[in-house]
Order: sequence, then C-alpha cells, then structure tokens
Amino acid sequence: MINNILTKLVFLLAAVFLTAACFGENPVIQTKFTSDPAPMVYKDTVFLYTGHDEDDADGFKMLDWLLYTSTDMVNWRDRGAVATLKDFAWAGTNGAWAAQCIYRNGKFYLYCPVQLRGIGVLVSDSPYGPFTDPLGKQLINNSSDDIDPSVFIDEDGQAYLYWGNPNVYYVKLNKDMISYSGSIVKLPKIQTYQEAPWIYKCNDRYYLAFASTCCPEGIGYAMSDSPMGPWTYKGSIMDGNPNSSGNHPGIIDFKGKTYVFGFNYAINFSQTTVHRERRSVCAEVMKYSADGAIPKLSWWGGAIPSPSGISQVGNLNPFDTTQAEVICWEKGVRTEACKDNGGGMYVDSIHSGDYIKVKGADFGTGAASFDARVASAAGGGSIEIHLDSLSGTAAGTCSVKGTGGWQTWTTNSCAVSGAAGVHDLFLKFTGSGFGMLFNFNWWKFNPVTVGTARKDRTGYEFGFKAAINNASLLSMRFPRAVLWENISVCLFDIAGRKVKTLFTGQISSADLVLPLNRAQIHSGIYELRVSLKNRKTLTEKIVLQ
Repeated sequence: MINNILTKLVFLLAAVFLTAACFGENPVIQTKFTSDPAPMVYKDTVFLYTGHDEDDADGFKMLDWLLYTSTDMVNWRDRGAVATLKDFAWAGTNGAWAAQCIYRNGKFYLYCPVQLRGIGVLVSDSPYGPFTDPLGKQLINNSSDDIDPSVFIDEDGQAYLYWGNPNVYYVKLNKDMISYSGSIVKLPKIQTYQEAPWIYKCNDRYYLAFASTCCPEGIGYAMSDSPMGPWTYKGSIMDGNPNSSGNHPGIIDFKGKTYVFGFNYAINFSQTTVHRERRSVCAEVMKYSADGAIPKLSWWGGAIPSPSGISQVGNLNPFDTTQAEVICWEKGVRTEACKDNGGGMYVDSIHSGDYIKVKGADFGTGAASFDARVASAAGGGSIEIHLDSLSGTAAGTCSVKGTGGWQTWTTNSCAVSGAAGVHDLFLKFTGSGFGMLFNFNWWKFNPVTVGTARKDRTGYEFGFKAAINNASLLSMRFPRAVLWENISVCLFDIAGRKVKTLFTGQISSADLVLPLNRAQIHSGIYELRVSLKNRKTLTEKIVLQ
C-alpha cells in the first residue's frame, strides 16, 4: 500500500481544527493535492473537476484530472480520476493542466489543455465518465498561450470557448461542441489579466474572472454587455498573497448562493517551508453589489484548516449508505480505487489516531446501530464514533478484525446510543502499533424504532410505537385506550406531500401490521402521521432502507 505522503498533520493542526469545527473547512480536499478547480452544477449536485498535483511533484507534475461531488458544499465525495493524458493519443507524459466540463444535449464535454500541445476535448454520456476523444487531435492548436480553457453557453444557444496565458482568446463553438466556426479572436489586454479565464453570466451581465498578475496571483474580473466584449476591468475579487504564487477561479450558483473556487498551498506548507507545486482547492461564498460589482474577499488563508469556510447547504442523511470517501475534513487518510462490489473509491492508509469528519449528519429521532464495510490484512482496529468533535460524545465503537486481505471485505456492526438530531460526525480510527489498521469502503447508521405513547392535556393517552420489519412491513403498537377508535395512518415525504394512506378504520388490537408496497414507496426519510378522529394527529419520522 502506498505511504501517506500527505504526512500526519502536526498536533497544532488538530488544535486549530477543533476551533473551526462549525465551518466547512478550506482546503475542501485534503486526501490529494488538487488544483485548477472547475465546478459544474448538474441537477442537485456540484461536480468539481480539478487538476491533480502528484505527491512527489516539485514543479508541475500532472497526469490526470480528478472529480469530486457534493450536494451540500462541505462534504465532498472522491470520484477518482475522470480522465488521464492517455485519453489523448497526441498528448505527452506530463501536463494535464486546467480543464472545464459543460453539459449540452445529453452529452458532457471536458475541455483539456495539455502543456505546450494545445487544447483537446473529451466527450461522455455521463459527468462521471468514461470520456473519449472524438477528434483524435487538438481542438485548439494556435500558440503557446493555449492553456486554461473556459466554456460558456449563452441563452441564445451560442457556445464560446475562452483560454490563454498571458493573452486571452475566444472562439465561437458549433452546436456539436467539438468544432468551431470563424476565426480565433485575440482580445485587447485586460488590466491585470494573467491566465485562467472563467466566463459566465449573471443578471444579464457577462463576467470574465481570471487569475491576476503573477506572481503572486489573485483573482481579478472584468464585465461586459456581450460575451465577445469589450471587457471593462472592474477590480479584484481576491488579492494575491505571498504564500500562494498562483490562483485559478471557478464560479457557480448553487442553491441560492454564488461560490468562487481557487487554491492555496496550505497543505504543502504544513509539511515543509519549501515551495512545491502541490496545491489545494478552496471555496468561499461570493456576493454582488446592486451595480453588479463583486465585493473583495479575503485570501483563502494558510492555516490548516483555514478559518475561512462556507456553511453547509442542507444536512447529510446518515441512514443512507455513505461512502467512506465522503469527507469534510480528515487527518492522515488517503483514497484509492476500490475492488469491492460497486467499485468506486475507498479510504486507506488508516493509522491509529487518524480520523474522518463528516459535517451536519441528521440522525432525526436517533440511531440504534452502525455498519462499516472494512478489510484488513493486519490485525484491524476500531472505529470510534464521536459527535461534534474528536473528544465529543462517544456514540459507539465498531471493532474491526483482520479479514485476511486488504481487499477482502466484510461488514461489521456495533450498537449506537446518544446520536439524535443534527451533529458533525467524527470517525476516529484506533489500534495498536504504527502500521496500517484497515481499509474502509462505506458506512451507514440504522434508525431506532420511533414513536412513543403520550397523553394530551386532558390526560387522554394517544401514542404509538412503530418499527420497520424486513423493509416491507410497518409494525405499530397502540395503547389500550385507543382500541376501537377510528384512526388513519398516512405516509408523507419530507416535503409534506402525501405518499400513501396506509390504513383507515377501527383498530381492535394493540398491534397493527401494515404492508409497504416498495414498488411505490422508495427508500428515504418519511413522516408517519397517525390521526385519531376528533382528537389530534401525531407524527414521527421513519427511515426506509
């Protein structure tokens, strides 16, 4: 197994981290060195395509492009390498520089520059890949300036490709997105422009963000009434900082907010005082003034984690099977391609004292148990479950024994107590010795049975207990006072929409078992509403796996 080149972060890191636990931390990715962020929103998910600085890089050593996804902007799932230099027959052995992906007409187009060889395009039916080269040659091969492509489709359907360092160019793409019409246009020099253009539109205004004068690079921007310019320089979104020679903007709107991505060198400098091209992607909320101007942001920061960060959008459902590589913050672990059923990625390089933080898990009325998919060629160890901090409430401990191989997977379980409501989840790994303990593929919590008998203000007892049996039966128990009363049992989704009426009528027994048609009722969190005629309605959450 590979050594953890991203060395175990110093004790000071842990102390700083605990004070910053209420934020989504920067850098947003810690298990690999990532650069040149290119976020894309597709449906309800942010797809974050990044460059990949190799662990032994001193200068630019970049062989592939990575993908991370998130639905809440703080917990990011590692999807692995989505494309490599080998996908281009004309590429060399190094130089997988800043790419960007866009969706159009059922296809995803990934525009990839290869160092000093031009800009190519890869196409896929899925944002996860696999991507293939439809041309077998460069799309753009104009000059040594041909790096950092940015693609944009205007409301009239016309697509544009921008690129360039130190000059900026654009061309009109055809509807097939793999060819262009007309001449390549070189724009007049924009004040402070260096490289990494990012073109987009907001409120009928066109914006061109870019990495500003090197070095160190900040993020500047210009505005226009047309995607073809002329562009008017408006200022700096973020000033450069001596601790980070480069930057690279990527800007999206997601769930009512605007986010800007870039990078710093914070993880590199947590390991050494030597500048190496080992970068780390960061993100921050960005706002607009009434006139469209962008108020300046502070630099990403250099602490590990940075005090800068963004708030979570929604909560994570811990009762879903969650991949171990879904991470808000971590110490010491790595990710690798998985050979277990389902493929994907897994977490490895787990040593005693390492941990994973997942932000904002909503345990609802409570969790009863915890499952973990693990493998170990060593003696194993334990997963300690803590809430809100590494030293927070201990909700359970899942023991992991040797399985006979690093890819010999088994599912272990443990009881859980005290996990209810919304908490940050810390999975702390412990064991004896200094070697690797185990590999970790996925985890999930299982809910407690829900519902309690209660009395209303007149003293009349009306309540219920409920449990899901074998995923297709709802077992309910009522107090004796409710017998022979008319009740209704209905299932609602979390948006408050009725899914199904499960029962209406009198109950003659304290126990009521109702079938759940799983062809109509899918996995998820639901609200169970039990109504007693002329009295009240009680509600409880249930989780269907």
